[in-house]
Amino acid sequence: MTSTDRTTATKRVPMDSLRKTALAAGVLYLVTFVSIPTLALYGPVLAPNYIVGPGPDTAVFFGGVLEMIVALACIGTAVVLYPVLKRQNEGVALGFVGVRVLEAATIFAGVVPLLSIVTLRQAGAGADALVTGQALVALRDWTFLLGQGFLPALNALLLGSLMYRSRLVPRVLPLLGFIGAPLLVASVAATLFDLWGQVSAPSALAALPIALWEFSLGVYLIVRGFKPSPVTAGMVAAGTPPAHHDVAV
Repeated sequence: MTSTDRTTATKRVPMDSLRKTALAAGVLYLVTFVSIPTLALYGPVLAPNYIVGPGPDTAVFFGGVLEMIVALACIGTAVVLYPVLKRQNEGVALGFVGVRVLEAATIFAGVVPLLSIVTLRQAGAGADALVTGQALVALRDWTFLLGQGFLPALNALLLGSLMYRSRLVPRVLPLLGFIGAPLLVASVAATLFDLWGQVSAPSALAALPIALWEFSLGVYLIVRGFKPSPVTAGMVAAGTPPAHHDVAV
């Protein structure tokens, strides 16, 4: 092997388009965290008597906007990563896109009941709407549990397996997802059987590894991009015109 060949073999493969893909995916993953303030913003509307009270309504609208941004970012992460992930396993990558879209749909579905409560309050529905308001809050709670509570675990397994096998990121990152997925599922089951509340210390601890997995993935993709991998090398080879020194003689 000549010195030129050795240099080419060890040199980091130029991945301009892939770097943009990684950057976009990383930014979108961090955007999915903008809904954290909804824990406080939705506090009043989830109260049993909100529908007969004075509000405030602005916090609910603001929280709804944040959640819709998160839903769109969820879809964006899957759509942006799909062209890369499908080269590892197209079926699993397509499953990741599908579950990510379903997660976004449940987020939208969870916003609607809260906005409906605000509409009833502003219309002066009064005490007659108390039961309806509580039913809408229950609908919101179940949608949140089965959507944002359960589906991130499934996403962690799908995306984590693709990232782990392709080595597009350090393997310690998908391992966080693998650890967090069963914990999150166990927490959802515990909430389902009323062992602890949806907003409680145990549920927060169980969700922490998944949150760390998604946050660290976003940061890594922004800062470092994809690691060199046979998956990305194939994309570069397919999308980059061969240079003169690459042409076989």
